[in-house]
Amino acid sequence: MIRYAVGRLAQAIPVLWVVATLTFVMLRLLPGGPFDREKALPDEILRNIEARYHLDEPLLQQYGRYLNGIVRGELGPSYKYIGRDVADILADSLPVSAALGATALLLSLGVGVSTGLAAGVRAGSNTDRGLMLVSLLGVSVPSFVLGAALVMGVGLWLGWFPAALWESPTHLVLPALTLAALPTAYIAQLTRTSVLDVVDLDYVRTARAKGLSERRVRWLHVLRNALLAVVTYFGPLLAILLTGSFVVEQIFAIPGMGRFFVTAVTNRDYPLIIGVTLVYALLVVFANLLVDLLYAWLDPRIRLGGDPR
Repeated sequence: MIRYAVGRLAQAIPVLWVVATLTFVMLRLLPGGPFDREKALPDEILRNIEARYHLDEPLLQQYGRYLNGIVRGELGPSYKYIGRDVADILADSLPVSAALGATALLLSLGVGVSTGLAAGVRAGSNTDRGLMLVSLLGVSVPSFVLGAALVMGVGLWLGWFPAALWESPTHLVLPALTLAALPTAYIAQLTRTSVLDVVDLDYVRTARAKGLSERRVRWLHVLRNALLAVVTYFGPLLAILLTGSFVVEQIFAIPGMGRFFVTAVTNRDYPLIIGVTLVYALLVVFANLLVDLLYAWLDPRIRLGGDPR
């Protein structure tokens, strides 16, 4: 398993190179430049700015310079935030986004799996129908609508939690609930379907025949096999949490990577756009690796590394 993990991590290098290259090329293909304004700058000032950031060099030379900086761990200066390097911005914003994403992930998995299990073992009951109705609402309501509703209702009218900013643990509650709503609902539906597929299989009936309590049967036999479908969703789930954080961080004025990414795109801040994109790509690579390792742990019949034995 260790050899497999090392091999997968080594495969991440060309993936990141492709992501960096495509992002670099697409940004340069867009019309205009990072220092274009409604009121054009004088030619001399524009030339000095472009020379400072090496934008006056041929594209191939800019590309080589940037790849060399990535290899050395230098992502370059931000065009928008004067005097700040991209690495410093990411170092400040990544923990914020990580805290928000981790909280939403725990909420999604904990509430979603528990809800799906409860609905699956009580299929056709009022409990099942009620829980699935709530999950349908969670899938249907966009995050920007839910976030605005929580800001107005819970944050401003009721005053239970802060409506915005990032100053204390209580500021995490509303954005985490907003970000977790969609994946929680989807995981609940996915878990329910998986539970219905395994709840009447032979090994479950055998466990009951041995005299195991219903609680142990559900959690040790039914849920463990039902979780394979949820683990499959883990990679896309991380992508949903990452992209969803763009909207959520804007709504709640959270200084995370998503908010910086939106600002960078608006201002054509090339180094910051590529830096954030590389971080997101690396997180998705690690998530997919974790999915494979969890597969092998949940089902020992699954072998990693292509070993047929």
